[in-house]
Amino acid sequence: MRLRDLSLALRSGELSPVEHVREVLENLRGDDLNAVVEIDERAIAVAEERAAELARHEWRGPLHGVAVGVKDLFDVEGLPTRAGSALLADAPPAGTDSPVVARLREAGAVIVGKLATHEFAYGPTGDVSATGPARNPHDRERITGGSSSGSAAAVAAGYLPLALGTDTGASVRTPAALCGIVGLKPEFGTLSTDGVFPLAETLDTVGILAADAHSASVAWDVVSRPDGTGGGIQPPGISGAHVGVLVDDYWQAADPVLAEGVREAVRMLEKAGAEIFEIRTPFTGEMAETYGEIVGGEAYATHREWLATRRGEYQPETAERLGAVADRPAHAYVDAQRARRRLTAEFAAATADMDVLICATTRLRATPIGERTTPDGHPVRTSMLALTSPFNLTRWPAVSVPAPLAEGELPGGVQLIGRRLEERGILRVAGVLARD
Repeated sequence: MRLRDLSLALRSGELSPVEHVREVLENLRGDDLNAVVEIDERAIAVAEERAAELARHEWRGPLHGVAVGVKDLFDVEGLPTRAGSALLADAPPAGTDSPVVARLREAGAVIVGKLATHEFAYGPTGDVSATGPARNPHDRERITGGSSSGSAAAVAAGYLPLALGTDTGASVRTPAALCGIVGLKPEFGTLSTDGVFPLAETLDTVGILAADAHSASVAWDVVSRPDGTGGGIQPPGISGAHVGVLVDDYWQAADPVLAEGVREAVRMLEKAGAEIFEIRTPFTGEMAETYGEIVGGEAYATHREWLATRRGEYQPETAERLGAVADRPAHAYVDAQRARRRLTAEFAAATADMDVLICATTRLRATPIGERTTPDGHPVRTSMLALTSPFNLTRWPAVSVPAPLAEGELPGGVQLIGRRLEERGILRVAGVLARD
């Protein structure tokens, strides 16, 4: 059931929050995707409270009684935050909710549990974790994408309607693309990252994973607006919108099926009334290098002491990636932050007249679990990260929406990036592609 229908059914009394949450908990207990790491057994009692409120005609908004899952980087009062790592196997329960989780509760949502993450969120594949790889519901031998692996898999499998994730370079949009759902990365700083285990503080962004653009828009309204009542997605008309197609080789999907999906998405937007422009960004290669320097330096700073004393408790791939930057000079990080500001200004100037930009979310669709280089030589990690990470540097909002592919094809994503449009605006455009 889509969120719009679920919310109506809960408010009207057609469906009880208790019935809904019980069904979701059964889904989570039957998880065969390795997406779930902790179920919150208190959820039924919370659902009973939400049902009692509705009986008193007290409605908190469109998420009242709706079950929500949370990536295991967020503090949830009473549950441990383990971040997919053996280092935190004995972590005590969190004493308070992170602000975004608290905001969801205030809006009437029922937090039902913690969902898997790539270890410490340091990877775009979703298959490196102390709990093992999360599996793609479309093909259980393939990756979900990461690092919000469990959140994407659980939503795509229909376990629950909505989940929280984080995005430092790809981690909401890439798993959304590979699992065939919608993933929203808001503008940096719009949602608090307090109470969220950090990867790179100048890049980390709280995001939303949902089955469709309307659901993502409702959730965005709830967590971002003071009244939390939402309002849903705006009518999907985009007549006259300026859409910039990123055409440099850097932005092209390596997968021909996915590349055609992006071309079809552009045709759909043009048919809906958008004006299409080709945009060139010759500086993008430098952005990729800059991103790596920043995320590597900040991640190493977070883990430096543990890496020195408890390296063997990390997953080998995580330890190798963190250790690789141990001897980088401080000036390299400072230079990268300066380059970031310059490159963001250049990107902004090149796209100043655009409302939204469009490209593939990833260069490849889901690859086999554990594969790091494809048979034809494409590096998997780079392919899952390269097209999304520039917009963590610029800090612009971006959303991945399922690419319009033929029935039965493995999913892929189209990425929409806001220039003159903010989050609700790019979700309005996403609604055209999602055919909501």
